Amino acid sequence: MKRRFLNLPRYQKQILAAAFDFFCLPLIFIISLLLDTGSSTPPASYVQFAMIAGILSIPLFIRLGLYRAVIRYIDHQIIVTVLTGVAHSVAALAIAYAAVFTSVPSPTLFCIYGLNTILYLLASRFAARGYFLGERRARLRAQPVLIYGAGTAGNALASALMAAGEYFPVGFVDDNPQVKDTTIAGIKVYGPDAMSRLLSRHGIKTVLLAIPSLSRRRQRELVDALTELRVKLKVTPSINNLVRGHARVDDVRQIEIEDLLSRDQVQPNSELLASAIRGKSVLVSGAGGSIGSELCRQIVTHRPARLVLLESSEYGLYAVEQELNELCEAAGHAVEIIPCLGSVLDRPRCEQIMRAFGVSSVYHAAAYKHVPLVEYNPIQGLRNNVFGTLELARAAQACAVSSFVLVSTDKAVRPTNVMGASKRLAELILQAFARQPGPTRFSMVRFGNVLGSSGSVVPLFRKQIAAGGPVTLTHPEITRYFMTIPEAAQLVIQAGALAEGGDVFVLDMGEPVKIADLARKMIHLSGMEVADGTTPNGIEIRYVGLRPGEKLYEELLIGDNVFGTEHPLIMRARENEIEWVFLEKMLKQLDEACNRDDHELIRAQLMKIVSEYRPSSEIADAVWSRDSGPLHAAK
Repeated sequence: MKRRFLNLPRYQKQILAAAFDFFCLPLIFIISLLLDTGSSTPPASYVQFAMIAGILSIPLFIRLGLYRAVIRYIDHQIIVTVLTGVAHSVAALAIAYAAVFTSVPSPTLFCIYGLNTILYLLASRFAARGYFLGERRARLRAQPVLIYGAGTAGNALASALMAAGEYFPVGFVDDNPQVKDTTIAGIKVYGPDAMSRLLSRHGIKTVLLAIPSLSRRRQRELVDALTELRVKLKVTPSINNLVRGHARVDDVRQIEIEDLLSRDQVQPNSELLASAIRGKSVLVSGAGGSIGSELCRQIVTHRPARLVLLESSEYGLYAVEQELNELCEAAGHAVEIIPCLGSVLDRPRCEQIMRAFGVSSVYHAAAYKHVPLVEYNPIQGLRNNVFGTLELARAAQACAVSSFVLVSTDKAVRPTNVMGASKRLAELILQAFARQPGPTRFSMVRFGNVLGSSGSVVPLFRKQIAAGGPVTLTHPEITRYFMTIPEAAQLVIQAGALAEGGDVFVLDMGEPVKIADLARKMIHLSGMEVADGTTPNGIEIRYVGLRPGEKLYEELLIGDNVFGTEHPLIMRARENEIEWVFLEKMLKQLDEACNRDDHELIRAQLMKIVSEYRPSSEIADAVWSRDSGPLHAAK
């Protein structure tokens, strides 16, 4: 019977609600009359008049929308509707009373009737809401949760969750002592000290963080405190996303690593972004990669005349072109998207593309970046990262491109691996080019690990945790700087506008993150525990040793020659350079060593050019080691 009623069409439920009110309102009038007169039996004429209460009130309630409210979704706003409806109803009934009995109506009678009607309408609606939500919760087996934050967002989240049925809020938790022990939307507010007791009593395994206005630093402090409770922690979207309509309040999500950063994201300077992009012809190399594709997304939002995608991977090019066309269509941006298959090593092809489409800005994101893979394949890494940058920069010079921005890395600072050395060498090439006469401004942007990019440690940890472990780390003391992909892309674009020539731009990235601590937090926030002597069934953290070329910590600056810029968190560094006349000769020698597959000479030449390069492992090229290296000699 209950399920049949819940499954009725909405208009039938509205008819039943109106019919129930039509029956109850006369009874309320008679009860009010008895209370007013103090008698036990109402006059017959008044019993007949009581029927008018339903006849007059129901149309008014319909007109005011009382029956349009969905019971499961009602909140305090219904009070206004009820008060308005009852005021009109009482006024109409008083007029009818004066007309029928030709006497002045009793003010006390209609005051009692009005108060009783308000009490009845509100009590019946909220009782029905609680009943239907309970039924829905029982049917859907909703998960009990705590909501941390009893403000506007928490209240809206509770209403949305109870209506959706996936989660059932048991209580609010809030630091504000003024709201402690109060009740909001029928849900009690507790202090943080009650959390452990509530989790245990109700079997709660998930806490929803509903304070979207929190700064990232404060959110991290709160997350650190909650990780000790061994519960899954989810968060609501940010205020900006809620206001812009990019998310709903009930779009809760897992805690991401960006929520654990010790600083707020760097806000972009919209004027700098627009000046570097709007109305221009822009080329992005490596457009199908993690950074390159995000660069493209950011660029099209600032409405360039055209965006040229240079990519060597056919699938990567296809995927990013499709996404960008859909993005432009949805936003109404008339941006010409031009997909070009090609390699940055093919200078004639690059020049042909730049001239054909009048390219004025180049963002060079094409690179091999995975440290161990480049260590195992050093010649390919040098070809792509060093000589690819050289050929693309020469093409930009030949085509009089206005701005050329290299995407670099913190691994270029005092590198211990071939990948880092190759990126530092690419920086040296652009610094040398910047000192030559010509219209092209060459600059580079250096930042730390990018969250969510291909090869990032975070997706790997998440996958390992979901599989039950172990979580593999290279070393217990290893630390890294982190930033988000949108931050990285915005920084690259702004650098193009700030560049004077030969600039190295770095971002104030806050404090580095200890990877072992990050792994523990991710395990705890997944509702699990780290395996140790007391919890053998937890997720094991296993240390596998540093990989070839890997170092314990990264840096962003080689020297101390750092200056501020127009952006408060972007710095400009002046670092050691090599004049092109000398660098060109050393690059030719490096090229010859690569052609001869002479890895010992390659390493020696790299150390000569990049004076800070200190290899942390033996030569690791897999083919060379088997054919002519130590493994071959052992045979």
